[in-house]
Amino acid sequence: MAKRGQTPGRGARKGQTPTGESESQDMRVFGRQDSLLVIGLAAAAAVIMAPGVARLLDVAREVEQTYGVALIPAFLILTFFLILHQQGKRQQMKAAAQAAAAAAEDAQTRAQELEVLVNFGQSLARSLDVESIRDALQEHLPQLAGSDGIWVLTRADGHWHALLGGNSLGRWPGSDGASPQERLADRALSLESDRRAEFEGLEWDGHVCFPMIAAGKAVGVLGVPEIVPLSDGRRRMLAAVAAMLAVSLKNAQLFREVRDTSQHDGLTGLVNRKHGIEILDTELRRARRSQTPLSIIMFDIDHFKDINDRYGHLCGDAVLATVARRARQVLRGTDLKCRYGGEEFLVLLPDTRPDGAMRVAETLRRDIAETPIPWSLDTVTVTASFGVACARPDEVDADALVGRADAAMYGAKEDGRNRVRLAADRGPIAHPRSA
Repeated sequence: MAKRGQTPGRGARKGQTPTGESESQDMRVFGRQDSLLVIGLAAAAAVIMAPGVARLLDVAREVEQTYGVALIPAFLILTFFLILHQQGKRQQMKAAAQAAAAAAEDAQTRAQELEVLVNFGQSLARSLDVESIRDALQEHLPQLAGSDGIWVLTRADGHWHALLGGNSLGRWPGSDGASPQERLADRALSLESDRRAEFEGLEWDGHVCFPMIAAGKAVGVLGVPEIVPLSDGRRRMLAAVAAMLAVSLKNAQLFREVRDTSQHDGLTGLVNRKHGIEILDTELRRARRSQTPLSIIMFDIDHFKDINDRYGHLCGDAVLATVARRARQVLRGTDLKCRYGGEEFLVLLPDTRPDGAMRVAETLRRDIAETPIPWSLDTVTVTASFGVACARPDEVDADALVGRADAAMYGAKEDGRNRVRLAADRGPIAHPRSA
């Protein structure tokens, strides 16, 4: 009986479906269509074996009379319990088949979720900036969380920034000025010392929050509205998502820092010469396509060598840093500020014609001259000489444009320094616009 009981189980595993119907059908010896045939066979057998059955009953009665036993009732009771046993066994096999079908369906769901999780991880691996990380979240996260209301906040410089789902809980701040998501995120991080939070999430105000921890520091919080209670498996998966996202955000931050370091001058914070020329080349092509004006300013600190010789190179560094800071304050945010080399600076002015560039250069010249720089017990006053050049309508050679501005700057030095000069060979000007 044990061996016969195992065979249908193996068949059930092979033919499992989400409803379990095919498994129960496989276990039936006779299907519904065979009922008439079974009845016919039973009737025929009864007719054929009627005399034999009668003799058998006579023998049974003789045994009962001879030995004083109730053979026929015992046989009927045994038959009844045998039928009950077989029925119970059939129900047990049916339940096992349904459990196997449910387990198979659950395994299939987990496999699909794992596939989405792998695709999400691959998308994050290709993401080196916040925008590409946001794209990966929008594509994969709702499917992983089973909800469109999922939200992600990142923490930087003491402030929260919405990476995904910034409006899911509304935009109205509370009495403390924080949005609903920010209050949830603050609460989640305040309880983050409970290490289970990283693996099980923190339930708060109808949401489950997962702190995103990278290198032992919190970089953000992932939140899911608990409209439907989350299963343990989905919680573990969302915890894995939060961990992967934290690492990806940290990598993006490090990549941005490395990129900024490679593109900016460490002393002044302005872009370096290589990156400045790359941007100038791009802007020249854009100005040519759109037929808009483009001007540049080259300026150089006057008598900078004398400052280094008299006060030392540390003072010279302070002068360069101060001049760069004044340039950032005076110029527009869209204007490129570049340390071209040594004490020489380059300014790129998009959509600016020569007269506007001359006014900008004069404002910056006057500001530098009127800004004393304290050093030790003394005060250092510096001036600068400026050269302005405007791109020709068909110009794409950045070196030629810089060369004309550089020549104008040296013309200002020859004229006595601390002044602004416009490049003599400026050519026709494209579509004049106000600066």
